[in-house]
Amino acid sequence: MDALYWLLLFIALLIIEIITLGLTTIWFAGGALVGFFLSLAGVIPTVQWAAFCAVSLVLLFATRPWAVRHFNSQKREKTNVDSLIGKTAVVTAEVSNLEGKGEVFVKGLAWTARSAEDGAVIPVDAHVLVKAVEGVKLIVEEKKED
Repeated sequence: MDALYWLLLFIALLIIEIITLGLTTIWFAGGALVGFFLSLAGVIPTVQWAAFCAVSLVLLFATRPWAVRHFNSQKREKTNVDSLIGKTAVVTAEVSNLEGKGEVFVKGLAWTARSAEDGAVIPVDAHVLVKAVEGVKLIVEEKKED
């Protein structure tokens, strides 16, 4: 009967890991799997729990840093609004923070825009650089001609 509890714990920890993707409970699932096999082998529950704790902690501290580094080292392509930062846009309605107005056109879409500098007014048809995104507004800076 102990083996069933270990198996249920293993499955529950896997489900939690799938839901959270935090790379934490997966290591405890490994410990539960060891507890499951020890239970099948007829080892006493105290040793099962000790093995569960030891294996879980060793997996957590020995392999988690490597796994996090490995999964986060992959170059991720920016998508959606993040891809707009650094792009050039064209002003379609004068950008003025004092008057609370402004619109730019970038990558085929019109966006509400605000200037990175509070007092700056950017005229229509000027080229601007998207510096940041705040909510649904692009923060832009006028491109200076070289």
